[in-house]
Amino acid sequence: MNFYDLNLSEKTIKAIEEFGITEATTVQTDVIPSILQGRDVFTIAPQGCGKTTSYVFPLIDIISKANEDSQTPGPNILIITPDSEQSVVVSDRLAIFNKYHEINEATVKDKDEDIDNEANVIIGSPDLLVELAEAGRADFSKTNILVVDDINLIKKNKQLPNLEKILELLPADKQNIVYTNRRSKETQYILDKILKAPEEIKVDKTKEAEAEQQAAAVSAGDNNRRENKSHIHEPKLDPEALELCKKYNAFNGKAPAFLLTIGNLACDD
Repeated sequence: MNFYDLNLSEKTIKAIEEFGITEATTVQTDVIPSILQGRDVFTIAPQGCGKTTSYVFPLIDIISKANEDSQTPGPNILIITPDSEQSVVVSDRLAIFNKYHEINEATVKDKDEDIDNEANVIIGSPDLLVELAEAGRADFSKTNILVVDDINLIKKNKQLPNLEKILELLPADKQNIVYTNRRSKETQYILDKILKAPEEIKVDKTKEAEAEQQAAAVSAGDNNRRENKSHIHEPKLDPEALELCKKYNAFNGKAPAFLLTIGNLACDD
């Protein structure tokens, strides 16, 4: 399915297509409409299936639409991740696909992080978020959209107690979006606390090949972005100029590079 059928904005779709993603995966097709409708969602999906972008895409549109309406207060979104590494991944995805919008986002990478409570989105792991809250440096009482990504990995990291502490600080009236890589009996009690009549979405194994294809596209996009950001073309040296400099010992063996270069420094194969 294409992203226009999912009712995403043209600005968001433009960023998605420029990144190299042209077709929505199953989890995106199933999750995005429900998030845009304001429903609670519980998704069981393997890693690499496009689950992070399945909530990043619609949340960008939700924030942008609210920001465009000056009479509507912008949403306060809290995204809880298993660890700081995943927090950075989510932050990166927001930055990539937010290129044609204006969204204020804060990512908690360590306990000394300064948090802007005016940010539309706060991202962090349970332990760091608890430390910020207990130190009075973050206020989660006005959160109206909660994303938990991924509750089973949070359990694996022994962070369920901290997750529960954060839940106690959140208002009851909010949209809840929860992901897990597999159903777990140990997390059911906390899921019952979070979710209210959620739509349950499951990505089965037959869709893993599709997931791998988009994961490859996202990885390729990341690599291209890093290369475009940091790659500097190496100049092509003129073999005749090198030979002449060597023969006559020009510049005492320290000839300026521009004299040894073919054409200009931006040439490419």
